[in-house]
Amino acid sequence: MSDDNKRNLLFFEAASMRHLYEDMREWQVTNQKRFLSLSIQNDCGKFYCIALTNPGEVVITDRSGNVSVRVDEHHNLCVYDGHV
Repeated sequence: MSDDNKRNLLFFEAASMRHLYEDMREWQVTNQKRFLSLSIQNDCGKFYCIALTNPGEVVITDRSGNVSVRVDEHHNLCVYDGHV
């Protein structure tokens, strides 16, 4: 699993709501990811957003933490025999 898939917290800052929207839209187009949730605040004349993205990869483990099934960024189901 790449390090990129382990981080899904983002921070955006802009002088206007329009610029914030444009920056976030550009990020989505470039990274081909959707936002899971957003929190937008206005403080001291700027707009700030903390965003969570959908992880690119989902890993299912057993109770011992061994990887048993993985769904990758292309929605392919990968089944493991306990060894990664």
